[in-house]
Amino acid sequence: LNISVHYWCILWKNTLWTTKFMEKFMVTFEQLNVQNDKITELSNVLIQLIPERSMCDNPVTEELFFRYVDHVKDHLNIGDKNLYANLLTHRDQSVKHTASLFLSGSGEIKRVFEAYLRKWCNHKELRTKNHDKFVKETEDMFRLVLRRIEDETEHLYPLLRGVNINASVAA
Repeated sequence: LNISVHYWCILWKNTLWTTKFMEKFMVTFEQLNVQNDKITELSNVLIQLIPERSMCDNPVTEELFFRYVDHVKDHLNIGDKNLYANLLTHRDQSVKHTASLFLSGSGEIKRVFEAYLRKWCNHKELRTKNHDKFVKETEDMFRLVLRRIEDETEHLYPLLRGVNINASVAA
């Protein structure tokens, strides 16, 4: 009897630890949607501010811009770390293929985004000597990221909901 009580105590403690561990690393669809909303809202505001040179050179605009950068990086990293692993090992080939496409797309967006940041930023400071070119390339970057969010919402999240038992958890 003492052994079984001891065993159940250990099992219960491990279950609690595992649950807390999993909660820390699980991502919900609500969290993903909040991230997407923040990125979309920031890009919508910034796209109004940056074409006007005096607004683009404003410290508030700069702060919003780097908040946008941080949100995009976080979003892509969360996807890479949490969303694709189960899909890439799924028994259905179409699920694996879709996950592979999204993972490679994430890598490409990260590459393009980092090149953009190297060109236009110095730490947490914008370098916009060629303002017209900066505006054009920033608009292109916003479109790329927003297109990715749209693809995730229309294709990846429904796929995740279809293969996950818990419909509120993405990974």
